[in-house]
Amino acid sequence: MITVFYDGQCGLCRREIEYYKRIALEGTFKWVDITVDASGIEVLGIAYPEALKLLHVQDENRKLHSGVEAFLTIWRHMRGWKHLAKFVGLPVIRPIATRLYGAFAAWRFNRLAHCQSALRDYTIKKK
Repeated sequence: MITVFYDGQCGLCRREIEYYKRIALEGTFKWVDITVDASGIEVLGIAYPEALKLLHVQDENRKLHSGVEAFLTIWRHMRGWKHLAKFVGLPVIRPIATRLYGAFAAWRFNRLAHCQSALRDYTIKKK
């Protein structure tokens, strides 16, 4: 089973995951809203603010993927999305997609209050 760790307080993220849930084959994915329970992602060594910043997926072999690699892992297991995974995974496209997603993820993280609050709390806790 593939475990998807997502930010359920982000409206865009939540809508996208809800769409994936509707089209996914039953028993393929475990969907974990880290704003409800972050213990699974923290056990993997991912700090909560970093988990909020990027999508994270643990594949069926327990390998962790983040960002574009996480999306590719999901898409490869979705009907109708395998071709997009192949396209985005191309050596010429993947680095561009990675940069674009990274820029978008940083912009999204910086504008959402719950992400900034998590970052402040984490920074204070680390001191």
